[in-house]
Amino acid sequence: MVRYGKEHKQATRQRIIETAGRRFKRDGIDGSGISTLMADAGLTNGAFYAHFASKDDLVATAVADQLRAQYANVIEQAAPGIAGVEQIVRWYLSPQHRDSPGDGCPSAALLDEIGRSADATKQAYTDGVLAVIDGIAARLEPADPRSVHTKTLSVYAMMVGTLQLSRALADRRLSDELLDEGIRNALTLLGIQEPH
Repeated sequence: MVRYGKEHKQATRQRIIETAGRRFKRDGIDGSGISTLMADAGLTNGAFYAHFASKDDLVATAVADQLRAQYANVIEQAAPGIAGVEQIVRWYLSPQHRDSPGDGCPSAALLDEIGRSADATKQAYTDGVLAVIDGIAARLEPADPRSVHTKTLSVYAMMVGTLQLSRALADRRLSDELLDEGIRNALTLLGIQEPH
């Protein structure tokens, strides 16, 4: 029998987390069974419990991982200051983000299900989304990010709802217009003047 090292187990666990995160965002948490999630990772069902105590454990871990990835790939990559806030808003409410939910924000794809999830998942979501909000607030008001924390969270909620609605509309032109209006509204609420 071949014994795998700790690095192999950690790499396998990370593969399960990443493939599960994409599947959850595409098909929902409830619509993704363990056998499907493990098949996505190229593993058998039996391997699941070597890595996670339960599906809830995987959900909480995957949600945290997805928000960490969003922070690393979007927030950290944005320019400093107001220019960075505008980049984040424009990325979030872009047709590309709308059209690729599997690669996008876990909030827009899973918020309703996270609200019905176990406390550990809600806590993982809260911690992750607050890190995203902190990253935006630090660009919006570098001298006192706490002063715009709740406002930033509220604008983020509006952006999530706008993205969700844009994905649900059958009329592509209306969906595009909604995204454009969402960008204008978010920038206005954040006190950012749009260039003309």
